[in-house]
Parts: sequence; structure tokens; C-alpha cells
Amino acid sequence: MITLDPAHPSGPAEQIRAQLAAMIQSGELAADARLPTVRQLAGDLRVAAGTVAKAYKELETAGLVRAGRANGTRVNPGQVLDVPLLKEVRALTGKARSAGLNLDELQRLVAAAWKS
Repeated sequence: MITLDPAHPSGPAEQIRAQLAAMIQSGELAADARLPTVRQLAGDLRVAAGTVAKAYKELETAGLVRAGRANGTRVNPGQVLDVPLLKEVRALTGKARSAGLNLDELQRLVAAAWKS
């Protein structure tokens, strides 16, 4: 389920893109799973259709999904992250939550670790 946070520093299109990408890479959305239509998801999230279209386009550019008129937008096969890595990420997020960190704080820590 996609949720939007109006107070989040990234806009709604980026939030949609990031959440769908995470769902695809975690395997929550299986290969060939059909995404909701742009209009349907826009209505569900109460955003402009162009916002969802932008997110879908970015997912397509990244190779995570493919768009087709008759078949809609579907998840490309082979997009699930390496399972051991995914387990480690889940463990890290669990530890971060236990420590009282929010997502923004965890992302800053990961960014700092990435740079070092």
C-alpha cells in the first residue's frame, strides 16, 4: 500500500516511485504483476494523474516496469534484490526502529556510511 506524507521533503511523485521500487525490489510485487492504472492510483492517492504518470515513467526508465496499452504497466522480471542483502536491510531497519530512528534519520546514516 502506498502512502503519501505531505510533510516529506520529496514530492508525491518521488514518494510513489520510491515506494513502488521498494515493493518491486523486495518481491512484494511479483514479476509481471500489473500496477494500477494511472487514473486509478491517482484517484486512490488523491493526486493528479500526471504525478502518478511521472512516477511510472521513472520506474520504466529504471527498467523496473514496462508499459503497454493492452497489458497496462507491469513489473519486469528479475528485479528482486539479492535475498541475503534484503535480509540484512530488514535487520538494519528493525534495529533503527528499535533505536527510535525515523526513516529520514536512517537514510542520513546510510548516506554517511555510503560516503565513507
